[in-house]
Amino acid sequence: MEKLGVEPEEEAGRDEEEDAAKAMDRAEAGEAGCSRDAPVLEEPGGVPWLVPEGGSSSRVIVHVDLDCFYAQVEMISNPELKGKPLGVQQKYLVVTCNYEARKLGIKKLMTVRDAKEKCPQLVLVNGEDLTRYREMSYKVTELLEEFSPVVERLGFDENFVDLTEMVEKRRQQLQSDQLSALTVCGHVYNDQYVNLHDILHVRLLVGSQIAAEMREAMYNQLGLTGCAGVASNKLLAKLVSGVFKPNQQTVLLPESSQVLIQSLNHVKEMPGIGYKTTKRLEALGIRSVHDLQTFSSKILEKELGISVAQRIQKLSFGEDNSPVTPSGPPQSFSEEDSFKKCSSEVEAKNKIEELLASLLNRVCQDGRKPHTIRLIIRRYSPENHCSRESRQCPIPSHVIQKLGTENERHSCGRFFQRQRNKLGFSTIWKN
Repeated sequence: MEKLGVEPEEEAGRDEEEDAAKAMDRAEAGEAGCSRDAPVLEEPGGVPWLVPEGGSSSRVIVHVDLDCFYAQVEMISNPELKGKPLGVQQKYLVVTCNYEARKLGIKKLMTVRDAKEKCPQLVLVNGEDLTRYREMSYKVTELLEEFSPVVERLGFDENFVDLTEMVEKRRQQLQSDQLSALTVCGHVYNDQYVNLHDILHVRLLVGSQIAAEMREAMYNQLGLTGCAGVASNKLLAKLVSGVFKPNQQTVLLPESSQVLIQSLNHVKEMPGIGYKTTKRLEALGIRSVHDLQTFSSKILEKELGISVAQRIQKLSFGEDNSPVTPSGPPQSFSEEDSFKKCSSEVEAKNKIEELLASLLNRVCQDGRKPHTIRLIIRRYSPENHCSRESRQCPIPSHVIQKLGTENERHSCGRFFQRQRNKLGFSTIWKN
């Protein structure tokens, strides 16, 4: 596997298992979903309502997940593909497919051979060039930023949006007659009763209306459909967004949080718990969410470390205070290839030059100046084990200054090509 990429210096040392902030105090189910001694405010019309003491539970977070994203981009580019079973192929895998194909038994990451046997009429398009997907992905993020500046990208097809401030502004503008007529947009998880005297419920209902507006704008302006989950934190919003699919949205009220968490069949389904951590938990006999909730905290901290143990145990209770972090411009550009079609050194060098040209074009279009190049090679053994090597060096200032025109890109390309005894590239930005 050969890779060209961009990574900022401040990102390189980030601890993947960074501990989350202290968990919010969760409101008890019933009694308007908040503590009995919570402060009291008056809603429009003079009717009192309870306000939870903690600020975390009053957040309104939306998780937006685009439906079969690559396939949608292909259907927008070629409308004749609409209504047909469509798969997007990368190498020998169908990496995604539209819902027409899914109805016929096609699944993500199915081999092309198996997919064609399962569905002979399946239309396959080559999705190895990510350019169009990447461009559409950033258009989605930019559109969501028109609703709130606090948008965090999660891959090409997912975004978190913090609507807390926007929701509060709208809520304060509601008149009493408008409040009494307030309705949810989409589904309410677990068909829970909505209490318009509960300020948390009202905030989430307003959030559902904004989420519906965002999804409508995505469709009208970009032609894309997607699902949305509305909840009080990122974990719960991500979990609930996938309950009703495709092109639907769901609101999670606080009292149903544990119902949603307990519906998970295995701890590996919990966002924030990765493959390695899952294996370590299984070795401890922890498989279900209930297992993790009731497991000894001291033993868990001893086995996994205090930071990781506390974080994932809080997640098992639906507690997640992690902020929505605006992504801003991409901090890293990368290009990579598996080189499976290369059988000689000449073919490998030609492929590197193709990847290099694509990377340099993206760097020049971005306008910022890179200052470090990283070369990466991954080797795979027959046992599917992967070893990774990387080397990096600063890019000379005279090369940085020449980034821009076609001739200058050729000049820069010659420098990069001198580094190609390793496979892969990475660029780190100057602040």
